[in-house]
Amino acid sequence: MNKEQEAGVEVPYKNLSEDALRGLVESFILREGTDYGVNEVTLDKKVSQVLGQLDRGEVQILFDAESESFTLQPVKRKGGVIST
Repeated sequence: MNKEQEAGVEVPYKNLSEDALRGLVESFILREGTDYGVNEVTLDKKVSQVLGQLDRGEVQILFDAESESFTLQPVKRKGGVIST
């Protein structure tokens, strides 16, 4: 297994339909658990926040072919430069 296979394959979010992207983001948010903050944040607000992170290149969508699943993860930065 090569390094790319271990990490997953990046899925450019702009290649997904609006409905598919929203469903993927909602699924990720709901899978990640409960709010522990003082103020509860709505699902729509969380989706908006994640979409903003995708748009700014702060997170990426990775698909794992072996488990046929996806995840969102922060993009690693080296010296302030985004590195995937």
